[in-house]
Order: sequence, then C-alpha cells, then structure tokens
Amino acid sequence: MHVEEADAGEASMNTIDEHIQKDQSEIKSAKADGDDAKVRHLTEELHSLEEYKEHHPGDKHDPNVLELFCDANPDEPECLVYDD
Repeated sequence: MHVEEADAGEASMNTIDEHIQKDQSEIKSAKADGDDAKVRHLTEELHSLEEYKEHHPGDKHDPNVLELFCDANPDEPECLVYDD
C-alpha cells in the first residue's frame, strides 16, 4: 500500500497540532461509543504524533504515515537515506 492510499480516506490536517486535537476529540467520541478498536488505533496514532512533535519541535506540518514510521524506526530499509 502506498502512503497516498493510506491517507486517502482521511481529511488532511494543516498542522500536527490540529491532527493531535482531532485525535483527542475522536478518542473521546470512540470511548463514548464503546469502540475499543478505534480507541486503540487513535491512541497509537496520537502517541506517534506526540513523539514526532517532541523530536521535531520546530516542524509544524502534519506528518504522513511514512514520516511517523521513520521517526520511530530510522534504521528500517525504507527510511535509510543514501548519499551518492
């Protein structure tokens, strides 16, 4: 699956702070609905967003799935950057 496909169903956020607020709101709603799977998914996503924000304090853009993955797993093959 490509990153664009993963994000196709989600509305694009302008900033990481907007995304964090959206996830916090959706977690409350999912808890009220008793949707434990959604709560787990959003809680994991929120944790990744908060870690990314902590690691990149000057960066306000909303990171995509690959950016979050590579921030948490910089040694994975898809995250390595090679100099020519």
